[in-house]
Amino acid sequence: MSALPLSGIKILDLTRVLAGPLSAQMLSDLGAEVIKIERPGTGDDARAFGPPYLVDPEGKENNNNSFYLCANRGKKSVTLNIARPEGQQVVRELAKDADIFMENYKVGDLKRYGLDYESIRAINPGIIYCSVTGFGQTGPYAPRAGYDAIFQAMGGLMSVTGHIDGEPGAGPMKVGPSIVDYMTGMNTSIGILAALYHRDANGGEGQHIDVCLLDTVIASLSHYAQIYLVNGQTPPRRGTWGNGGMPAGVFRCTDGELMLVVGNDAQFARTCAVLGEPGLADDPKFVKNNDRVRHGKEIMAIFAGLFLKQPVAHWLEGLEKAGVPCGPVNDFAQVFADPHVRERGMEVKVDHPFEPQLSLIRNPLTFSGTPVKDYRAPPLLGANTREVLTSKLGYDEARLDALKKQGII
Repeated sequence: MSALPLSGIKILDLTRVLAGPLSAQMLSDLGAEVIKIERPGTGDDARAFGPPYLVDPEGKENNNNSFYLCANRGKKSVTLNIARPEGQQVVRELAKDADIFMENYKVGDLKRYGLDYESIRAINPGIIYCSVTGFGQTGPYAPRAGYDAIFQAMGGLMSVTGHIDGEPGAGPMKVGPSIVDYMTGMNTSIGILAALYHRDANGGEGQHIDVCLLDTVIASLSHYAQIYLVNGQTPPRRGTWGNGGMPAGVFRCTDGELMLVVGNDAQFARTCAVLGEPGLADDPKFVKNNDRVRHGKEIMAIFAGLFLKQPVAHWLEGLEKAGVPCGPVNDFAQVFADPHVRERGMEVKVDHPFEPQLSLIRNPLTFSGTPVKDYRAPPLLGANTREVLTSKLGYDEARLDALKKQGII
C-alpha cells in the first residue's frame, strides 16, 4: 500500500478557531505533518468556546472541548508566545523547513512580528503561505474581524434561508452549524494543494494564497446568486422547499417527518401513485414541473394532507421502491445509528489521554490506494513542544527550560 498522499509535506499551522484548523486537519489526515502553534496557557481560541468538554481523569477543568476536538486531530501542539522576539525567532526557524505556512491573523498583524509572507519568503522562497481571514487581504473591510454568522448575514446566505414569507417565524435565518467556516476550510485545502502542485510538478515557486469567508459564502450561493446576476431579483426564502423540482420539502407524517424531492415529471407521477392519488399527475396544473412550480402552494398543501395519513417508514418504503428521492429527517443519534453511515465508517475511534475510545468524524475522502486509516487524537495543549523543538531545531533541555522560564513556550 502506498504512503498517504501528502506524506513528507510539512505544515506550520498558526490558524485558530475553525476554518483554518479544519483545513490543516484535512491535510494532516492526508499524511502531512502539521505543527500547530498555540498560545502558552490558553491555546487556540476554540479551546474556550464552551462545553461540552472531555472529562479530565482527575476531574480538573480542561480546554479540550468539542469545538477544538472537531478540527485538530493528527496535529502536534507547540506552545509559543509569538508576541515575543524569541518566540518569533522559533517560528522563523521552523518555517525554514516547512512546505506550507498557514495563518488566520488580522491583516497586517504578523508583519509586526516579522512573520508575514514577505518575511517568511525571504528565508524560504518555496514556501506556500496561506492567509485565511474574514474579508481577505484587500478591500475596505480587510482589517475587520468576524465570525461565521457575520458572513452568513453579509454574504447573502441568511437572506435566502428561513421560513417562507407569510409563515410564522418568517425572516432571515442562520444555518445551524458554522457552514461558512467549513466551506472556507475546504477552499483553503484546494488552494494549498493547487499551489503545492504548481511548485513541485510545474517547476513553479512558492506563493501567497488569500482565502476569506466572505468570498467563500458568496461563491457558495451558486445558482441562487446567479439568479440575481441574470435577472436582478433575489430568490425568495423557501423554507424546506426545493430549488428546482416540485413538489419538494419536508412533509409531516403520523410519527415524524421526511424530506421529499420530486425531480422530474416521471417521478411526480410515481409519487402520486404511491400516495394513492394517481390522477394528480394528469391534472393540467401539475403535469409539467414548471406548472407545479407556478402552483407550488397548492400542490404542497395537497401532498401535506396525503402524507399525514401514514408513518414515515410506510412512505419511505413505497417511495424508495418507486425510485423517488426521499429520506427521513434524522437527529444526530439517528444519523450515527444509520446502517449506511455505520458501513461508511463516518464515526472513528481514537485513543485520547482523557478518553481511550474518543469518537470523531472521519475524513470524508475515500481513496482506493492510499486510504486514511490512522487517525490520531487532537493534541493536549503544548503536548509536543519539547519533542518538536528538540527534533526539528536541536534545542537541548537547558534551552527549553530557559524558554519555559521566560514564558516563551
